[in-house]
Amino acid sequence: MKISLNEKEIDILINRKPNKNIYMRFKDQNTLEVSCNRFVSNHEIMKILEKNRSSLEKMQKKKEKEEQKDIFFQYLGKSYTRIFDGVTKDVTFIDDNVIAKDEKTLDTFYKKECIRVFTNEVNRIVPYFKNIPKFSLKIRFMKTRWGVNHITNRTITLNSELLKKEIDLLDYVIIHELCHFYEANHSSRFWSHVGEYYPKYKEARKRLRND
Repeated sequence: MKISLNEKEIDILINRKPNKNIYMRFKDQNTLEVSCNRFVSNHEIMKILEKNRSSLEKMQKKKEKEEQKDIFFQYLGKSYTRIFDGVTKDVTFIDDNVIAKDEKTLDTFYKKECIRVFTNEVNRIVPYFKNIPKFSLKIRFMKTRWGVNHITNRTITLNSELLKKEIDLLDYVIIHELCHFYEANHSSRFWSHVGEYYPKYKEARKRLRND
């Protein structure tokens, strides 16, 4: 079975299980997986898919975008084609390519760059703030948040995915979390503090949501 979404032919993979409801997800940008009860006919499935066409097209576009990001190495707002030559000791950027010995070497480079870049930006921004307590910086991958300020522990955690974004978006997240030392919530006073240090914060928030 197939369905046309965003002017592309999408394969439909049907898994019949003892489900009460029908579940749909994209296995990849060209394959839609449908889980349903064994009594649901192919005709009924197609009617449901057509009814949810708009949502499915958005899901397909999102999956396509995710796969495109996985193909390239994202670094400070730019996309580079990965080239593994098996011999290069240091990761090297040439034009639109990033050259490394292997995937492990590139992953190690990414983690070290997170520490270097994030630490440099935090140290550059903090002097502009008054009465900020000493805090520790942590970096880790987070699914749903770009940054967290654990005020009681005096720890700011930044999402490692921020290294893929433009440097000004990293700066926004740092400023956002630092402002939580002034206001623990997201009140109007909090956003007033953020706006003082990053006037275009609304634009930054929108860019982070849309990426």
